[in-house]
Amino acid sequence: MEGFLFQATIYLAAAVVAVPLAMRLGLGSVLGYLLAGIAIGPGLGLIGSEAEDLRHFAELGVVLMLFLIGLELEPRALWDMRERLVGLGGLQIGLTALAVAAAAMALSLPWQTALAVGLILSLSSTAIVLQTMTEKKVMHTAGGRSAFSVLLTQDIAGIPMLALLPLLATAPGAGRPAPAADHGEALGPALTWLQELPAWGVTLVTLAAVVLIVAGGHYLTRPVFRYIHAARLREINTAVSLLFVVGVAELMILVGLSPALGTFLAGVVLANSEFRHELEADIEPFKGLLLGLFFITVGAGMDFALLLERPVTVAGLALGLMALKGVVLHALARLFRLKGRDNWLFTLGLAQAGEFGFVLITFSESQRVLTLAQAQLLLLVVALSMLMTPLFFIAWEQISRRLAEAGGPGAAHDRIDDQQPVIIAGVGRFGQVVNRLVQSAGLKTTVLDNDLETIQTMRAFGFKGFFGDPTRPELLHAAGLRTAKVLVVALDDRDAAVRLVTYARRERPDLHIIARAYDRVHVYRLYRAGANDIVREMFDSSLRAGRYVLENMGFSEYEAAELERTFFRIDRAALKELAELWRPDIPIDQNQPYLERSKELNRELENALLRQIEKNRRPSDAA
Repeated sequence: MEGFLFQATIYLAAAVVAVPLAMRLGLGSVLGYLLAGIAIGPGLGLIGSEAEDLRHFAELGVVLMLFLIGLELEPRALWDMRERLVGLGGLQIGLTALAVAAAAMALSLPWQTALAVGLILSLSSTAIVLQTMTEKKVMHTAGGRSAFSVLLTQDIAGIPMLALLPLLATAPGAGRPAPAADHGEALGPALTWLQELPAWGVTLVTLAAVVLIVAGGHYLTRPVFRYIHAARLREINTAVSLLFVVGVAELMILVGLSPALGTFLAGVVLANSEFRHELEADIEPFKGLLLGLFFITVGAGMDFALLLERPVTVAGLALGLMALKGVVLHALARLFRLKGRDNWLFTLGLAQAGEFGFVLITFSESQRVLTLAQAQLLLLVVALSMLMTPLFFIAWEQISRRLAEAGGPGAAHDRIDDQQPVIIAGVGRFGQVVNRLVQSAGLKTTVLDNDLETIQTMRAFGFKGFFGDPTRPELLHAAGLRTAKVLVVALDDRDAAVRLVTYARRERPDLHIIARAYDRVHVYRLYRAGANDIVREMFDSSLRAGRYVLENMGFSEYEAAELERTFFRIDRAALKELAELWRPDIPIDQNQPYLERSKELNRELENALLRQIEKNRRPSDAA
């Protein structure tokens, strides 16, 4: 225990030095953690025999991360991802495995060994990719969601890979399970009893575990958390939250499933729980700490002796792997209509091998699928590819910036796959306030804006939005025009706003359209286009300023407020009447019916305000 704590202290001290430095240099926290691990491991040789135990402990950070991601997804959202989970994720694993296997056979490996290598290297790093995408605020982009779908599919695919790999053994003693000590830590106690069950028994146990998580998360957690919450002790809430996540992970290990997958499912079940935000607040600090510790152990575990002995071979294999995976990923991105920076995010983000590869390589070596030399070489290739991933994300940022500068407003738009009852087109100063109010009331919105910088700023503050031109029919329909209940048009471009209202009204006569207007003429145009509610962008704030003037000129707050309400009511009715008289083909100052009625309405407004003043002051005069 003393040695374990000493190792943890060294790891954390290295992180304190390396991570802030990496962030200052714009390299990201993940690369900082990896470099810290390299410094204290291969660099200074400070790791001891407890390092492996610490790595398994740190893997809990990946489990906590998947749980928190699950909390952000509703079951309906997960169902909406089914095309990407099965299609995009399945194709990525299959095509990558075949491509890597073909390359391995070209290097004179037997087909069984080559296929095993292909399966192992087809997986990507859930920990590094999700952490980096979260830091860079790109999880809500089309490329980010596609990458997440593939990573989730890979977590699921890791289980059948464990069953398939022993069948590919070719060495003497093939198929004979290795002693539990060789791989028991990686795969858990499931091997000691689950393999003794018949196939139908394994299936039943697995289904029972999943049902227990879903039912328990839905029916049991709420009364437990309510009971704990009544104690008003923050540390007990934290303890119960950690106990729940660790318990789900242990249950998954017992039945031979991925603990990360199990906790992700538990998070999805609790996504609508009233305790969701409390769970996030309790677990987030532990997730960040353990995930950082995991990255440090990856860096510390790299075999630099082998790298220095065969630098060209190791570096060539790592770069070749990432290039080969990149070609497959790029082709799939085009097939699934990912364009521009989303395509490059998907391609460069998933090009590395993953941390589950460490488990599969160790297991394959113990099952005589790989020789010891092959396993050591693959472990180094996996670690090196993970080390280079943050650099690939930096390259993606440069590519994305150049695409945005070159394309301007015509840069590749996001692929919209999120449909909510409220669509907000335009999220500048006006639209963002509307969006915040609506979301704070518990309603879901789909936000569209044609300004990439605005969307990126939204994402930096945790709000979801899509980059795209709301006036384009295909994007508007992708955002859910057919099923939406309310459309908010808050575009800066007055002509674009009118075009959008006109199109939306033609496509959906029953849709309630709320539009922002620049001035009176814009109000008339939007009224003719079919908007239900029209809000002049400066009108309400001007009324409030006028009310403050009245209050400071001797009117009481009540009198000023009543005058404000009277002015609003009459002016709004007058505006609708004048909209009927407005003609776009002649200037307003030459439209005599409009001018005459406008003067009449102004006199009626003045008289109404005078009557309101007399009404407000009559009781006090009588007193």
